[in-house]
Amino acid sequence: MKVGTMARALHKLSDVAVKAVKASGRHSDGGGLYLWISPSGSKSWLFMWARDGKRREMGLGAYPTVSLAKARARAADCRSAVEEGRDPIAEKAKEAEPTFGECADKYIATIKSEWRNAKHGYQWNQTLTSFCESIRPKRVSTITTEDVLEVLAPIWQAKAETASRLRGRIERVLEFAKVKGWRSGENPAAWRGNLRNLLPKRQRLQRGHQPAMPYAEIPAFTARLRKAEAMAARALEFTILTVARSGETLGATWPEIDFKGKLWNVPKERMKAGAPHTVPLSVEALAILKALHEQRQEGQQFIFTRDSENPLSNMAMMMLLRRMKQTEITVHGFRSGFRDWCGDATSFPREVAEAALAHKVGDETERAYRRSDALEKRRKLMQAWADYLKASKASNVVKLRG
Repeated sequence: MKVGTMARALHKLSDVAVKAVKASGRHSDGGGLYLWISPSGSKSWLFMWARDGKRREMGLGAYPTVSLAKARARAADCRSAVEEGRDPIAEKAKEAEPTFGECADKYIATIKSEWRNAKHGYQWNQTLTSFCESIRPKRVSTITTEDVLEVLAPIWQAKAETASRLRGRIERVLEFAKVKGWRSGENPAAWRGNLRNLLPKRQRLQRGHQPAMPYAEIPAFTARLRKAEAMAARALEFTILTVARSGETLGATWPEIDFKGKLWNVPKERMKAGAPHTVPLSVEALAILKALHEQRQEGQQFIFTRDSENPLSNMAMMMLLRRMKQTEITVHGFRSGFRDWCGDATSFPREVAEAALAHKVGDETERAYRRSDALEKRRKLMQAWADYLKASKASNVVKLRG
């Protein structure tokens, strides 16, 4: 765009239009001001101009933090600078350009309010630190597609889900850097039209059934687990006793525990089905909690923590299984073992077992087992499961009455 034509056709957008538009790409307000919508849906403002035949662009801030009116005021300042032969990017440098690591830390600080629990913050910090060591010292404006490939390629096949999440996080950090005016041009971590053509295809992420230990073997394994002193061992034992998902255990906080009522109240924000879940605690599960409660530090929120402030890593229990030579099973698989045990070795109704697993059930009869009037039925089931795990000859199937 030529400097002399910038002032033409100003204020094409409106507040309503800016709020409603969803199509990715640039949307002109005139005078070099554009609303940029990324493929992920985030919105930000760009100022674009041409000098010596080359297009330049500068981020003016994220929407809605920077409103349309503020963006227009900033664009007006930029137009004045361009018309006077000055460089808006050079003049903007109120903040020195950060390294990728510094930029990642700044971005994480701005999005904390989006997270439902502190585990998300830990995961963002962990992945953008441990996997990005090679690019953290580099200036964020210098990060290239080759840099991103260097980070992703070693784990693209071996840790497929982690690699996918990491790519998305790097992309968002670099989007943030562009909005702040620290870099320009295409995002080197973008998938479509970029990394999709450079990284090898892989098998779809497996869903559904997870490799499980036969329920007849779980009591012996649990006995071994009780002898281990690591925090991951307590977390795994508690997970098996409560048939919880890994994330529910790792994100558990002390305010969720009702010692008097012998209940664990998991909020909906941390449940897969998006509904709150109450777990009746067996004597054995309570014993784990009481021992940890006595050892907790002042102000400690997380129950299973590595340093009194952060929860255990989402890989802690899996790595424990590997150290115990259990290479063919997953933590999630213990839920399958519990479900098989319910069907084969007990007479507890199917609906009670499904409710204990917090499965999203369909008909009114099954939904009734989520209500408080069925809590005692689930309490009996969870204690029966804990008793079974203590049995010395658990392979002998004995039908337990519901």
